[in-house]
Amino acid sequence: MSLSEIRAAAIAPALALLPARMNSPQAEAMLLAIGLQESGMIHRRQIGGPARGIFQFEQGGGVRGVLRHPASRPHALAVCDARGVEPTDASVYATLEHDDILAAAFARLLLWTDPAPLPAVGEVARSWDLYVRTWRPGKPHRNRWDACYAQAMDALAGELST
Repeated sequence: MSLSEIRAAAIAPALALLPARMNSPQAEAMLLAIGLQESGMIHRRQIGGPARGIFQFEQGGGVRGVLRHPASRPHALAVCDARGVEPTDASVYATLEHDDILAAAFARLLLWTDPAPLPAVGEVARSWDLYVRTWRPGKPHRNRWDACYAQAMDALAGELST
């Protein structure tokens, strides 16, 4: 799928399930860049690893963290209800591989658990720092981030200039 298709089919519906204050160009830029970094927006099951969904969530850290963090829990429960998913670590984890809307909502909620405001669009280094703090990648690839972030900005370009 193209980034515009992912935005329309997964990210926009996911953000519509969340409070309006979670929807911003900064949030979309982060979601797109993270999806590109983690899975290339292609792999819904990590190659040689346990992560699931286009944002590559693991059951123990990402899923459990979103379901239990005080800032994200009420929203995660509402998203699970809207998507017809039992709000347990195992059920959400299993569903992420096949439900891109759930995956995008949980990705946004994981970002929401970070106390710092989202970086402004174009703040590549601060965006990387946020990604590393929230995703805690086992093998971070900083050398790929700039290109992923640039692709995300290209996908948003028409809206950023208005």
